[in-house]
Amino acid sequence: MLDISFSYADLQHFLLIVVRVTSFIFIAPFFGMNNTPRRVKIGMGLMISILLYGIVERPELVFDSEIEYAIIVMREVICGLLIGLGAQLVTTVTVLAGYIVDIETGMSMAQVFDVNTRQQVSISSGIYQYSFMLIMIISGMYQYLVGALVDSFTLIPVGGAQFNAGKLVSQVVTFMGEYMSIGFRIALPIFCCILLLNSILGILAKVAPQMNMFAVGMQLKVLTGLSLLYITVFTLPRISEFIFTEMKRMIVGFVEGMM
Repeated sequence: MLDISFSYADLQHFLLIVVRVTSFIFIAPFFGMNNTPRRVKIGMGLMISILLYGIVERPELVFDSEIEYAIIVMREVICGLLIGLGAQLVTTVTVLAGYIVDIETGMSMAQVFDVNTRQQVSISSGIYQYSFMLIMIISGMYQYLVGALVDSFTLIPVGGAQFNAGKLVSQVVTFMGEYMSIGFRIALPIFCCILLLNSILGILAKVAPQMNMFAVGMQLKVLTGLSLLYITVFTLPRISEFIFTEMKRMIVGFVEGMM
């Protein structure tokens, strides 16, 4: 006869697992998209938590009151949020790259509503963002995110998160230093071509002042920018691979800051 026992202590451990997993799902890229219903996110969190409950280590929880248990719950919430935030921060590089492209091509005034961030974003930013999400699905990078969450229970046992503010802040500062560099490198091909086009238009304005360079230049920059955006789409898989590498480094750094 199958004997399954589920004590009050088991329930406390299970709730902590649910809290960390659900917090991660609500902020991580792809999983935390705002156009995904909250019921789906909660259901996914419960399903993953049930699967993890039988395999993760469950150390004894030491607390004397409900307030201390609530503090442990909050630590698990922060732990899940930080792991997801480590991945989410890297995806914002695509937004910066899109803004640089649109500023150079004259399309920065054309804004679209992004249902994911609930903000107005430029056209190129939207293209880069959703292309990145599509490549994440095709390449199976979302599986790495789930694997990182699962491994976090081995490195950071349930209720055992110890936040090292120095390491966490250092990780964010290091990334912010590379943020502009990575975004500019993504937009560099289009930036250089538009810079060359502006130089040519400047020379033509001096050679043939009777030409209306404003009317010609705006249309030519938009047409050139769209053409270059179409051509450079084929470089997105390699760009995404570089972003995935940075994402892994950020997640590892955040996990090390909580050990």
